[in-house]
Amino acid sequence: MKIRVPFVRFMRFPVMLACVALVSGCTIYQSIGKSVGAFLHPVSGHDFVHIGADEWDQQNALLYFYRTHSQWAADEIEAPSVYIDDSHYFNIRNNSFTWLEVSPGERHIAMRRPLLGLEGLNSFSLSLIADATLTVEPGKIYYLRYNELAGPSRENPELDPGHPLASGDLQLVSRAYAMQEGEIVSTLFLNSDLLAPNHAATSIVEVNQDDDYERRRAALEQQRETEILALKEEGLYEEPSWYWPFGGGPTVALETDRKLEALDIEYAQLQDERARKEAAEGGGWWIF
Repeated sequence: MKIRVPFVRFMRFPVMLACVALVSGCTIYQSIGKSVGAFLHPVSGHDFVHIGADEWDQQNALLYFYRTHSQWAADEIEAPSVYIDDSHYFNIRNNSFTWLEVSPGERHIAMRRPLLGLEGLNSFSLSLIADATLTVEPGKIYYLRYNELAGPSRENPELDPGHPLASGDLQLVSRAYAMQEGEIVSTLFLNSDLLAPNHAATSIVEVNQDDDYERRRAALEQQRETEILALKEEGLYEEPSWYWPFGGGPTVALETDRKLEALDIEYAQLQDERARKEAAEGGGWWIF
């Protein structure tokens, strides 16, 4: 009993921290219930094979993640998490691969090592394995290799040596290296199951587009505040009267307002396009 009580209390800590984070509005990084490692749950999916060209939209980009075999990884109790644009998608176990279809542009890739599923709070991380921004282009395929013991035997000629993914445990390698060295072809597909669920092997394009919109809008809102401050210094801003708080404002049109309007129109058109595509794929509505 003396041994079990501290253990139970320790196991309650992740739940308590999650509750505190929710109440305080903090961002908590966690993979509770998803972080089981290969020692407890070896990967058992099919052998590596590229997905067909008709299984993803060539206007987007494709990211392959793979982890080569090592005894250290095989003995792992908890596997590290992979995040794209601050959203968790999977925990990568020993000798496995998976993929994600993403929207072109800047994609932020991070890997965190969990402790009982907990990984960090806001900017603090228990163990941040990788933290990089990768600019992906339409129609291109990218191979991200993870190995905590040894890096690739040769550098990626298409990557700047100073890029965060050119060194460290997670590296961007060329297709030739991933295939010719026999690394990715020896891995197995990272299945999603009850013991280790994940949200990979799918398109996350719409999520990326929504995130991009929110990020661009937040940046423009900040630029708008800076533009208003500059107009006030130039005498091009009227303060509201004490008896009518809804008056006042800039005496000239704001450039950021024009950009915000254009961004909102662009996003509305994107949503309309999604609705039309969904209706076409669903065959429309029938009254019978």
